[in-house]
Amino acid sequence: MITPDPEALVRDHTVYSCVMGSRAFGLATEGSDTDLRGVFLAPTPLFWRFDKPPTHVEGPAPEQFSWELERFCELALRANPNVLECLHSPLVEQVDAVGRELLSLREAFLSRLVHQSFVRYAVGQRRKLEADVRQHGAPRWKHAMHLLRLLASVRDLLRTGELTVEVGPAREELLAVKRGEVPWAEVERRMNRLAEESDGALPGSPLPPGPDRARVEDFLVRTRRASASWPGGGPA
Repeated sequence: MITPDPEALVRDHTVYSCVMGSRAFGLATEGSDTDLRGVFLAPTPLFWRFDKPPTHVEGPAPEQFSWELERFCELALRANPNVLECLHSPLVEQVDAVGRELLSLREAFLSRLVHQSFVRYAVGQRRKLEADVRQHGAPRWKHAMHLLRLLASVRDLLRTGELTVEVGPAREELLAVKRGEVPWAEVERRMNRLAEESDGALPGSPLPPGPDRARVEDFLVRTRRASASWPGGGPA
């Protein structure tokens, strides 16, 4: 029996899972959470019912979030920052044959759309930080650190065509921001500089104008077709 129970879908049909957040970024400190992210493949017969399987599931573990494969691919094609970074996590927890093919498609999702999507996300986060400064006199320093990390990540992605999740040598500089040791005015200056550098990298970026949607769709269709014949709704 194929069950649409959300926790069962994550437990029995996860094709890829990884650790994200500070641990994947190389910014973990004592007490950092372990953020789990994953992708599950809802068996095709579940889509034949009136009640469709969920597009995402929170849990069952603390700090765990999973996307159904199609939803994950849709977001990645739109250059969603959280989803693209999930595909490039250095801390892979679980991966099967479908997950390995998904990982092999990482470059198919990358395009110059990252400039718009990452910067749009960054603008929203910066407005929240500025609101904190107005209301409380200081931003949430952890969020400021992660915004600087994100802006540096998209700048480097546009320059090189490769998405690197780990911050490497920038770790201590970013952690100083998290500890509140860098004045807000200096944090703003760094944000402005990174945004300008991203804008400057866009015209000559090695990334294609758009993602390879046809290649991703071919993968999705083949995977859906295969799962329709799995005994009990899972791989043999």
